[in-house]
Amino acid sequence: MKALRKVKIVWSPNFAYVIGLIATDGNLSSDGRHINFASKDEEQIENFLACLKCDNKITKNISGSGNLSLRVQIGDIHFYKFLLKIGLTPAKTKTLGKIKIPKKYFFDFLRGHFDGDGTFYSYFDPRWKNSYMFYTIFISASKDHIDWIRKEVTRHLGILGHVTKAKTSSIYQLKYAKADSLKLLGKIYYNNQVICLSRKREKIALALKKQIH
Repeated sequence: MKALRKVKIVWSPNFAYVIGLIATDGNLSSDGRHINFASKDEEQIENFLACLKCDNKITKNISGSGNLSLRVQIGDIHFYKFLLKIGLTPAKTKTLGKIKIPKKYFFDFLRGHFDGDGTFYSYFDPRWKNSYMFYTIFISASKDHIDWIRKEVTRHLGILGHVTKAKTSSIYQLKYAKADSLKLLGKIYYNNQVICLSRKREKIALALKKQIH
């Protein structure tokens, strides 16, 4: 009996985006078959399924503290093996490195990565009058992975960013300040139709409207 193929493996903007989601909030089970994806955002889960054109059941769990967690599982040996081939692994948190993404879809992948484990914040810097600052940040527990993202962004856009890690933390942050963020965000959100987590995009759009030139 042939293994069932649930996921059509064809590179596209949406497919690259979902690889970014899996690289952050996804997990490959040790059974060699199942791909798990969890998020607190229902839209994130729905985007994940829409990109893969799957209709798997979404399960909901509420923790003892009342926090909602959503989860979906896809069983597909061929897709699982494909993910291994491009650089994803079970227990990937600290071992993740380069992901084999076609150049033309790198920023779609990066948008998925940002929606999964990225953050954006803005503020007025009190040291300078009318100084409005903002940062776009990518997060990973793997130094090799965060260095790879930085290298690829530099290769595509010529911007450097900088990597930080607190002494008491195991998390690396790749940060892009205002000028570089503007270049980067224009590539990540290159039109109004790209699939994304709307709350993050709206937060960024609001911040960009506050810019003081």
